[in-house]
Amino acid sequence: MKSAPAIAASTGVGAVHLAVTDPDRALRFYRDYVGLTSLAASEDAVRLGAGTRELVVLHPGAERPVVPRTSGLYHLALLVPDRRELARVIARLGALGWDQYPTDHVMTKANYLWDPDGNGIEVYAESPEDGTMGFANGTMFATDKNGRPRSGRDPIDLTELFSHLTENDSIEAPMPEATRMGHVHLHVADVDEALGFYHDLVGFDVMGHMPGVGFVSAGGYHHHLGLNTWAGQGARPAPPGSAGLRHFTIELPTGHDLDSVVSRLEHAGVAVSESVDGFSATDPSANAVHFKVRDISLSP
Repeated sequence: MKSAPAIAASTGVGAVHLAVTDPDRALRFYRDYVGLTSLAASEDAVRLGAGTRELVVLHPGAERPVVPRTSGLYHLALLVPDRRELARVIARLGALGWDQYPTDHVMTKANYLWDPDGNGIEVYAESPEDGTMGFANGTMFATDKNGRPRSGRDPIDLTELFSHLTENDSIEAPMPEATRMGHVHLHVADVDEALGFYHDLVGFDVMGHMPGVGFVSAGGYHHHLGLNTWAGQGARPAPPGSAGLRHFTIELPTGHDLDSVVSRLEHAGVAVSESVDGFSATDPSANAVHFKVRDISLSP
């Protein structure tokens, strides 16, 4: 298949919608533990974000937690503006006794955790001044700022990280307005099929590809979407009634950019449905994607 024209460079990811078993418990977790702000709530959705930016939407009604070894969400990744805010999250989770895994990816500092239903979460800050991480010769590599090889999976130096907090910083403070959804990482049935959708049709650039893993992005970012078969090659969707991904959002800068993506999907025979604020489609692994124009009142 011929690759699509590159998607608009300022394209990004937006709100992630999750099915949960207990909306009150999930609200408390994402608000009090993760640090998101409650924006609105109704019978069918609890909306959380940072400032006025919607980032996570919880949908009640799931009958069971996340089912392992199925396609769907590997993790949603909340990007905080600096190490100070990452330190605040890690300190808060530590004080509350929640399991977490702070990891040094060299060019990012990341923290991994799971919500009460088993939905994966990453909270991270960019740190390109420390080095880089990427792909070469079909494998992943990491080097520090002096060019020395690194694993890219070392524990974070928490002493250094916590030095960015002052004695007046409250670890209960919510995530700041500048927080956004940095990327979304998906379990897929087949990476090549997924790349055929997100690269060949949607138009993201391939930033890295090796057996079982692929990364795509817009505008040269390290990745807006991660794709993996760690749930098993050929992983099937979770059974109805399971907690997990309802859909995630891809935000485009203009209506013209949105129409171009929709046109390419329809031309390839992908079923596309229209909604109030955009269009929805399903990737080859049954992961639902919502395409919309970014709210111009919010910064990219």
